[in-house]
Amino acid sequence: MPEEHMERRLAAILAADIAGYSALMGADEARTVRDLKAHQAVVLPMIGKFAGRIIDTAGGEQAVGGIT
Repeated sequence: MPEEHMERRLAAILAADIAGYSALMGADEARTVRDLKAHQAVVLPMIGKFAGRIIDTAGGEQAVGGIT
């Protein structure tokens, strides 16, 4: 049987969640949204820098994937 060339690639999936997000929103919504936006301003550009892609963000959750 002829040998077939198979390309192998690694995939990574990151799921991140802010613990207590609902409680934080209930206690101080404006501060929580401000803090979340500040966090995203740092983290989300790094994802693109390393050829990842944002699959979804919802509230205090982020799903990110990347293939090498």
